[in-house]
Amino acid sequence: MDRAEATVVVTNEVGLHARPAALFVRKAKEFESTITVQNLTRNGEAADAKSPLSVIKAAVAQNHEIKIVAEGPDAQQAVDALVELVETELA
Repeated sequence: MDRAEATVVVTNEVGLHARPAALFVRKAKEFESTITVQNLTRNGEAADAKSPLSVIKAAVAQNHEIKIVAEGPDAQQAVDALVELVETELA
């Protein structure tokens, strides 16, 4: 099984809360792979990137570093798409 991961800083002023979290989850759901997001700044647990509540509970604020991990047939594409989302649309 393919596995991919990346670390990225969330620059959005509200972090991954409400609307940005919804966009992040919507993008994650486009992929077959299992995807988690972890707030490295707060030393948080890995959260299901396809669950809005889990993403919000990760408490990602502006300038927090997150790790995105995907496992599955489209793991690399999923990680690349989510990193791009965080760096562009959610910037």
